[in-house]
Amino acid sequence: MTRGLAVRGSLWLGAVNLVSKSSQMAVTLVLAALLTQGELGLVALAVAVVNLGQVVQSIGVYDVISRTEHDPRRMAGTVLTMSVGVGVLLAAVLVLAATPITVLLGAPDAAPLVRLAALSLPFSAAGGVQMGLMHRDLDFRRRMLPDAGGAVLGAAVTVVLALRGAGPFALVVGLLCTAVAQPVLGALAGGAVRPTWHRDVATEALRWISVVGPAAVVAALVVNVDYLAVGHVLGPDAVGVYSLAYRIAWVPYIMVGVVLGAVAFPLCAKLVREGRRAELAAATGRFTRAVLVVTGGLYLAVAVVGDRVVVLGARWAPAAAPLVLLCGYGLGISVLHIWYQAVKATGHAGLYLALECAHLVLIAIALVVATGHGVAAVAGAQLAVVCVLVPVTWSLLHRLGVAPAVGGMAARVLAAALVAVVPAVLLDRLGVFGPVDSLVGALAEGVVLLLGYGVGTLLVHRAALDELRGGLR
Repeated sequence: MTRGLAVRGSLWLGAVNLVSKSSQMAVTLVLAALLTQGELGLVALAVAVVNLGQVVQSIGVYDVISRTEHDPRRMAGTVLTMSVGVGVLLAAVLVLAATPITVLLGAPDAAPLVRLAALSLPFSAAGGVQMGLMHRDLDFRRRMLPDAGGAVLGAAVTVVLALRGAGPFALVVGLLCTAVAQPVLGALAGGAVRPTWHRDVATEALRWISVVGPAAVVAALVVNVDYLAVGHVLGPDAVGVYSLAYRIAWVPYIMVGVVLGAVAFPLCAKLVREGRRAELAAATGRFTRAVLVVTGGLYLAVAVVGDRVVVLGARWAPAAAPLVLLCGYGLGISVLHIWYQAVKATGHAGLYLALECAHLVLIAIALVVATGHGVAAVAGAQLAVVCVLVPVTWSLLHRLGVAPAVGGMAARVLAAALVAVVPAVLLDRLGVFGPVDSLVGALAEGVVLLLGYGVGTLLVHRAALDELRGGLR
């Protein structure tokens, strides 16, 4: 029963993310074709600043809706009051402080973008609480309208404005439209939450905030500190190049890793609530295998065709090298994301905070050393830090008794990758896919890679696929 819920939940959330993230990817490609490196860099810095605000406003409490043993609606109403209130405060701070913040980042022209994007914070806070309730019930089908619908609306606005010459403002206006639409569409989908205040559940939420809140903020810094460092040291043009590589490499993580993590946490929390802690290791193993298999294939395709990023314009050629390195980083982050959900679900929020703090310290040190050497060095620093954290995190999971057996999984993923890479490389050497700036060639090579990986996966993961089919029944 639980396994079936996990599979169906993953498929529904995957469908939601396929629509929403595909629309975001289309926006990235359109903006890359229409904007200069510097303009895309300004957008990336503004979004990075507001992303930090979104994490602070959530204050780490959305997950407590899944964990609480109180009435979840009482918890959600209280969390809504807290989160929207913080969102309003943060929006005001960013509007007033946009100029000094962007000057510090070496991009003062991004100040108007930060002010406009900051207005989205209260709305995204309300939408986040709605999602928390849906996650508790593993009811991801209802996310289709608010999440995917809001993303498509925002993407459409962005593309139209970009084509009409709005420049960097196109993406920020689209972001604001998405944020406003999400809670409205969520209410239409039956996920409306009224703001309330209950002292008992607020106390529980505040206890959670005291540990998971700082961890969430640290995690957001981990994800965005590279943009801030590149902007401060190398300037907006370098941020634009790095941003394009990062956005492309981030897609498999968002579409697969985040999807599976969103299912893994409430499922693992449910197992703990029901006294079935012994099943956590098996559940963590299934989610780890799924994220390795699916993101492994996607990252393989992206890395092999990475040099074809010039189909968006010759000016993006410097993004090819960091893109390949960031594919390895993305795969590692996807695995870590799953493992962090298991750590949190077991109640070891302090350990989760320690892992995120360790990541931030390591990447900060690495960026100090690497940023001056260019965006490829920054991408390499990201990959190196993840390579350190993966074995460390696994050893901690082993101590908790929930560590998956990853050796066999990794070997099978590598075998499937070889089945895909060999024919694709041979065909490329024979000139079948045409010049590096051929869009048709890039698509054809990607298809060959994914088909080859699919065949390899069918050959080496037969038992896991049989298990998946069983979960769907």
